[in-house]
Amino acid sequence: MLATNTIAQGDTREVGLDYLTAAGGTIIRAFKSRPWPGDASLEVAEVWLHRGFWSGVTMLDDVPVAAITSALEPKGRVSGLAHRLGASAGRCFQGSLVLGSGFLLAPQEAQEFIDRDRRNANVLFPYLNGEDLNTSPDQSPSRWVINFGEMSEREAREFGELWLHVERAVKPERMTKDAAKYPSMVSEWWRFWRIRAELYRAIGELSRVLAIALTSKTVVPLFVPAGSVYSHALGVFAYDDDAHLGLLSSGFHYLWAVTRASTMRTDIRYTPTDCFETFPQPELTEAVGKAGSALDAHRRALMLDRWEGLTKTYNRVHDPDERAEDIGELRRLHVELDHAVAVAYGWDDLPTDHDFHETRQGVRYTLGPATRTELLDRLLELNHQRAAAEAAAGVTRQRRGGARRRRQPGGGQTSLEAL
Repeated sequence: MLATNTIAQGDTREVGLDYLTAAGGTIIRAFKSRPWPGDASLEVAEVWLHRGFWSGVTMLDDVPVAAITSALEPKGRVSGLAHRLGASAGRCFQGSLVLGSGFLLAPQEAQEFIDRDRRNANVLFPYLNGEDLNTSPDQSPSRWVINFGEMSEREAREFGELWLHVERAVKPERMTKDAAKYPSMVSEWWRFWRIRAELYRAIGELSRVLAIALTSKTVVPLFVPAGSVYSHALGVFAYDDDAHLGLLSSGFHYLWAVTRASTMRTDIRYTPTDCFETFPQPELTEAVGKAGSALDAHRRALMLDRWEGLTKTYNRVHDPDERAEDIGELRRLHVELDHAVAVAYGWDDLPTDHDFHETRQGVRYTLGPATRTELLDRLLELNHQRAAAEAAAGVTRQRRGGARRRRQPGGGQTSLEAL
């Protein structure tokens, strides 16, 4: 099979390779992701399947392995799919989907609206997106946004000047949309298409939140002030404690996420349901909080001192030729954090054998290959244990995205014969 690399990711994997392997197929050779050799800019996967038992050599990315999973990963000692956990529900959200450039303002323009009428401050907010988070050294929003929230038309019209601005800049574009397909986008054109009210309710009492760019190479969260509107390009965690910053900045969370995320070319696409709600968290300790706080303080000072954002900072961390003292200290803090997280899980036997290793995401300063495999096996095993305990206690969570019926491709049975 020749396909884009999404063949081994998420829903695409479920209706393809999962069905084929469940029907008796064995993946005997694969390349999970590599550039298409032609002019098109895309990543492709190549998969060889054999019907039934295979006694020959199994090769993944031209390296012999014991077996290959439907995610096109080496098979560990623990198999099966990860389940969404009720304990993590309502803690991670995608940001608001504005859908209308007319809602956005330059900071100076927003301030001018406020200067002319102080009431306008009730519907004008800093607007933080993924680029701001990953490239700005201080994560300052580059734009502001007009947010009428869930206001009725009558309520929104009370902000006269801003209402007229949105009527001129947003309404004409919204009126071109198909009202049958997107009724609220047309009938309630002064509102964001997806407000994500549940996100803002969850963080309403917090002064800071953790945010992560949903498409990036870093897969690292940062604390940002509450009180902004967060773009759909961000995931927002309803946590304000140092221990969760530490856990979600650890190699444990990173490795779990990148094996369950989809990709956009070579970037990781983090999804709250697959990457966070399936992630089994330990009982967080004071040591994890201290390690998270130390990492956060050093990293913020480093970024401000160098005036470089998160992406450039971690490009340095993973560069074997980068020997600057401040970057070396950031690496050391990550090792210290991973050890504290391992102890929190009760896995202090896992070696913290960090070094520069070749991975699917390129060369990274990370745990060694054998440790990574064992870590992922333990996390999946713990996920299965937690899911079973929740099911026994009557906690019901669908594995992916709620109850929904999947239609097989072509409306029929999926089998090897379909090839």
